[in-house]
Amino acid sequence: MVTGSCQVWGRRRASITAEMIFALSILAVAVVPLSFSFLREQKLCRAYYQRAVALEVVDGEMEVLVAGEWQTFALGTHVYTPKAEAIGSLPAGTFTLTVAPDRLRLVWEPEAEHQGGRVEREVRLELLPGASPAAGAATVDTPTAIEPEDRR
Repeated sequence: MVTGSCQVWGRRRASITAEMIFALSILAVAVVPLSFSFLREQKLCRAYYQRAVALEVVDGEMEVLVAGEWQTFALGTHVYTPKAEAIGSLPAGTFTLTVAPDRLRLVWEPEAEHQGGRVEREVRLELLPGASPAAGAATVDTPTAIEPEDRR
């Protein structure tokens, strides 16, 4: 009789082991893709945050430029260094200011992909009658935002 009870316990252990392996495989099939989904969402949230910071910095710097600081720049394209403290939250990238006779354009371009994307703002300058762009006498229309399509 001792032999019979050992066989029953052995069968029970085997069936419990099989059930546990089956349950763990179902858990792995469900959890592994879910964890990759969370990682993807985390990267996406980081990109959205970096884009929001870049938008705030570019908008703020454009307000300063429109208020009159643009007059300190010659016509052409310049590497621009913003004064905002929030640039510490941005990934590596470059700010570029383009001064044209009738327009200002400020662009932030991240060095790597998936870091918020390019942010660009442009305003149209209206010169006062009889004034030249070099003289610095201009009025500024309401800034016109240019939103390029997301290239993700």
